[in-house]
Amino acid sequence: MKAVVAFGGNAIARADQAGTFEEQMANLRSMANALAALVEHGVSIVITHGNGPQVGRIAIQQEAGHRQERIPAMPFDACGAMSEGLIGYMLQQSLRNTLRVRDSRFLCATVITQVTVAADDPAFQNPTKPVGGFYSKSEAAELERKKRWTMVEDAGRGYRRVVPSPKPLEIVEWPAISALLDAGFMVIAAGGGGIPVVEEAAEAGKTRLRGVEAVIDKDRASARLAALVGADTLILLTDVERVAVGYGTPSERWLDLVSVEEMRGYLEAGEFPPGSMGPKVESAIRFVDDGGRRAIITSTSNLVEAFMSGSGTRVISNPDDASEKKLRSTTHG
Repeated sequence: MKAVVAFGGNAIARADQAGTFEEQMANLRSMANALAALVEHGVSIVITHGNGPQVGRIAIQQEAGHRQERIPAMPFDACGAMSEGLIGYMLQQSLRNTLRVRDSRFLCATVITQVTVAADDPAFQNPTKPVGGFYSKSEAAELERKKRWTMVEDAGRGYRRVVPSPKPLEIVEWPAISALLDAGFMVIAAGGGGIPVVEEAAEAGKTRLRGVEAVIDKDRASARLAALVGADTLILLTDVERVAVGYGTPSERWLDLVSVEEMRGYLEAGEFPPGSMGPKVESAIRFVDDGGRRAIITSTSNLVEAFMSGSGTRVISNPDDASEKKLRSTTHG
């Protein structure tokens, strides 16, 4: 079995913490134990992760260094690459230490991953993803003038930069990721949704890649990567064990085993807004549509049980899948 497991960046740098390196490493230990348990059950895994808190802080550090020390600030795509390397290092070390304690000998590698996007993606005309620090109104106006950033007022806390969130097209390094997976490595890839790049014409009829300042949704990138490496399962981790329809209303209902068509109907009916479960549900549907066996949406603490015993919300192509029904009966009696 092959699986792509997608963690959120807030699971590594929690909102109720200062975000120190030591705190983030401590948060990774429980994640590492869950991932180790999966590989010990014979599952080959690619780990993807968010990077929102980390890349935001890197961007703040870049701006501070530029203002105070006149050190040239790196563009936002370079900040994304820095966060991929940082989180990859933390995950690699944490996984190695955990596996050694458990007497497992699996190897782990991080692949800095570029993801192509369309230069004419409509998202470039409508930036929506806030990044970096907060600025005063006058500072925001100066940044808009000097750097051509798009700045928006953020809930009375000041002004922030917003960048586009284009859809992922291809994972540039997927052959390397697939080769490492087949060679027995646990692979960390597409961190933060990957580094967004566009393909443009070069000399002699060739093309070249160029980084763009944007953010790719990590769940959408994970779904694309999972299809490319031939994963059986895509696991999208969040704060709750299952997905609900009618959330917060008297008709609230938690979803267990759901066909892709049923889940598509819920999405089209507006059950999952873009700012909540929308991207995860959309990514689950995309993966199954692309030939994946199942997509699971669940919490980090429920990761192993969801994969092995059938809890969490499972999206499948065939609602009569006998193996999935067996998992459901095992879990729910």
